[in-house]
Amino acid sequence: MTPREDAQDQLAVLGLTDYEEQALFGLFELGRTTAPDLSEATGIPKARIYGVLDSLADDGYIEVIPARPKQYQPKSPDDVLDRAVENRRQAYESYQQSVAGQRDAFLGAFGPLYERGSDDVSPTEELFHVVDVGEPSETETQQLYREAATEVRVLTKSFEYFPSVRPAFVDAVERGIDVDVLFVHPEQLSPENQAVQRGRVEAVTGVSDAVSVRFSEQPLPWRGTVVDPSMDYDRGRAILLVEEPEVPRHRRQAAVTGNGSFVAGVNRFFELTWQHESVAEQPGA
Repeated sequence: MTPREDAQDQLAVLGLTDYEEQALFGLFELGRTTAPDLSEATGIPKARIYGVLDSLADDGYIEVIPARPKQYQPKSPDDVLDRAVENRRQAYESYQQSVAGQRDAFLGAFGPLYERGSDDVSPTEELFHVVDVGEPSETETQQLYREAATEVRVLTKSFEYFPSVRPAFVDAVERGIDVDVLFVHPEQLSPENQAVQRGRVEAVTGVSDAVSVRFSEQPLPWRGTVVDPSMDYDRGRAILLVEEPEVPRHRRQAAVTGNGSFVAGVNRFFELTWQHESVAEQPGA
């Protein structure tokens, strides 16, 4: 891949159309220019170029310079990325308000249907639902972090997936949520996973001094995240993955539960391991 092609690929983060990407890339290359000149340089049809430039201007990625003829100039790369984030934030807030406005009608329409359709659900189905390991389980984990009200407890081998959930993890810490992470002892890991774990421990503890980390002295039968457990069995959620080394990763599934009594039991296991079968310092560090 050439440097030019690599630069073009970076525009994908903005979620633009093909013509918008070509136009913005052309403006970065040319600087201030007119629509006809940009059309000629990029190959964007003249019948489309003004609409494409108007769209980029509406999104705040370029400036329109009053002149005869009108000229267009890109904003700085920093400003473009900042505006992209702001655009997404505004779109999310608008969507959130739209959903809130529809909530009563939505619940009124589908609540009774759901209740009738759930009459035959078995106790096991009420206890768990499963998701594939990978992006689906990471999405569930992020949601747990974001919805946490008091505490998050993570039990993990080497926290390989931390980069995928880091924004939600950081958000929980910044909201004052009590976060404890129990890693599997490095002696239970391969050299490759030991190296990954060292990096993840640095990343996790680098988020905040308030994040507590320990290392289990014994093998652990499961991994996952427990959120807001209560010994009154009235709240709490968790996502759990049983250790099955013989099962390929693409075939593994994680169990998600909101059953308060089950979450309390899992949390008790976490507490006993944390208090009696773990060490505070990373071995070999």
